[in-house]
Amino acid sequence: MGSLVDSTRLKVSSSAGETILISKYFIIATGSKPGTIPGVVIDKQRIITSTESLSLPAQPQSIVIIGGGVIGVEMASVFARIGTEVTIIEYADSLIPGMDREMSKALFGILEKLSIKILLASKVQSAANLGDQASVRFLNAGGNEQEMSADYCLVATGRRPYTVGLNLEGLGIEREKNGTIKVNEQLQTSFSNIYAIGDVIAGPMLAHKAEDEGIFVAEVINGQKPHIKYDLIPNVIYTWPEVAAVGKTEEQLKADGIPYNTGKFPFSASGRARASGDIDGFAKVLVSPKYGEVLGVHIIGPRAADVIAQCVVGMEFEVTAEDMYRITYAHPTYSEVLKDAFLIAGGQGAINI
Repeated sequence: MGSLVDSTRLKVSSSAGETILISKYFIIATGSKPGTIPGVVIDKQRIITSTESLSLPAQPQSIVIIGGGVIGVEMASVFARIGTEVTIIEYADSLIPGMDREMSKALFGILEKLSIKILLASKVQSAANLGDQASVRFLNAGGNEQEMSADYCLVATGRRPYTVGLNLEGLGIEREKNGTIKVNEQLQTSFSNIYAIGDVIAGPMLAHKAEDEGIFVAEVINGQKPHIKYDLIPNVIYTWPEVAAVGKTEEQLKADGIPYNTGKFPFSASGRARASGDIDGFAKVLVSPKYGEVLGVHIIGPRAADVIAQCVVGMEFEVTAEDMYRITYAHPTYSEVLKDAFLIAGGQGAINI
């Protein structure tokens, strides 16, 4: 365990004793741990998190997942595809809250085809370990109390920054109300030589965000002038098919009063998707009608996590929608759905119809 003594010393405790490390710089990158909600105590036996779900002694016959966010739908997709009976209980009125609503609706339908039972607008009150099963009590969308039992209850209600034992309070390192460490634009904490990155600071809890921030801090310390465009960090959900997005959602553009054109094209019209039998989903692009600026891209479909990368490149370097459809796309590839989506957003006709 590491604990900061002051801005230049770190005490490391282990079974072998204690050691003091002295350094000019420190980077706090202690990550996050699964969180829970009132009334639900994680015992790691029958009431588990995604961590324990990866090392169960046998395939569960049934599982109830509390939370229909990223982790919840990912684990639901995995278990359903190996034959486990899955139920998702989500407090919000849609899956994957915060992402584009069309993605949420499409994912809902895809998960239902896997025989996953999805209960939206439902509030979990408690969970209990019954020995050989777990029980979950909740209020359904109509406000009626229900109880459900399964082999396991998987808690997927988000993650919390893990800063236990770091002595942040003792040093006076400031934190936000949600527990994240407060940093400036250079990712410095209250001490200019102590940095924080990844899940312990604000922003999406994504491995690639943390990786970029680690490089960013190393370059800052080295005297360079790096940058991270946080609004262009892609968000990926590893269900099957995958969900990937970058930039603004339709809901955000509407709320901000920003005009946009939409281009949407289905994977069912993709030769590559038909060849692989993965025809669910679509690509949707949001484009400024004035200059053709790409405002957002949302994909649900096969290999969406890989296809989104070229959109991140395009948006990073302010490539227009016309540029995106005039480049040559290899055929047959999943990425061709983007060409047609950008053609439609630009007022042109799709090619693969």
